[in-house]
Amino acid sequence: MKSILSVLFVFLLVTGNAQNYPKIDEAVRIKKLTPPTGKIKMVLDTDTYNEVDDQFALVYALLSRDKIDLQAVYAAPFHNDRSANAGDGMEKSYEEILRLLKFMNKSADGFAFRGSNRYLESIETPVKSPAVDDLIKKAMASSPENPLYVVPIGCITNIASAILTEPKIIERIVVVWLGGNALYWPHQWEFNLQQDVVAAQVVFNSGVPFVTLPCQNVVSHLHTTIPELKYYLEGKNELSDYLYKIVLEYSGGQKAWSKVIWDVSAVAWLVNSSWVSTDLVHSPILTEQKTFSVDHSRHFIRMATSLNRDAIFRDLFEKLTK
Repeated sequence: MKSILSVLFVFLLVTGNAQNYPKIDEAVRIKKLTPPTGKIKMVLDTDTYNEVDDQFALVYALLSRDKIDLQAVYAAPFHNDRSANAGDGMEKSYEEILRLLKFMNKSADGFAFRGSNRYLESIETPVKSPAVDDLIKKAMASSPENPLYVVPIGCITNIASAILTEPKIIERIVVVWLGGNALYWPHQWEFNLQQDVVAAQVVFNSGVPFVTLPCQNVVSHLHTTIPELKYYLEGKNELSDYLYKIVLEYSGGQKAWSKVIWDVSAVAWLVNSSWVSTDLVHSPILTEQKTFSVDHSRHFIRMATSLNRDAIFRDLFEKLTK
């Protein structure tokens, strides 16, 4: 009986609410999943205070002006030992965004927005927020031929809520998410996904053109060390000093310690897709057990398989210290 109920749950999960999503021709979807070569419009959705890697990703996007027109940044919720709850995590992330923008002399007015104060709880009911409203506005102002690239590097509630609120946006956006693990990984107990499973299910099932960058065992290779950061960043400028300082403090003074700065991978794919190898795969079904179930009849998404760690950090450090 339990197995029958599990199958029924998956069926309802995959088919429920599907009639509300526009149908995208598979050839059109695959074309949109082709790595971009020119300059693209982008919004960044980030749990900026969660660790120390989101800060690098936001700065990297702002400094990559030849490839990225960053039009907005949204604060995402998170809950760990750096926040009291998901809403507090979102608020702390918003404050961190403002600190970074100040370093870069970038006004937050009409650019930085608070996101959801909680995770998505239902595949039918979005969580309203200024970030969701702005995302819908910018998406609807885009076109299928010139889509808005939506880059969440935390939990994906803001994006799922926007899709549920206005399903038509899936025809005008491409979502590039750092979240989950590789298809072959035995589980999906990854922070961005496991705290926000319902939202991830919505996005995987919606048919939106979707690029995923798995944490294990792909972008987990984006490690750096305190000596490397000290050599390239310390004393170069106020922003570089700040980024070096927050990683140093995060390390707690441990010896032989490294930190993965994986959130920059989503930006790196847009800057130069040759640095992040990807394949087309059928969108997996995310189960309630936080595992992937494979169904080869489902629509395609693009998934990262490997990356060039040195090329990405080389570009990042050069832009930070120019």
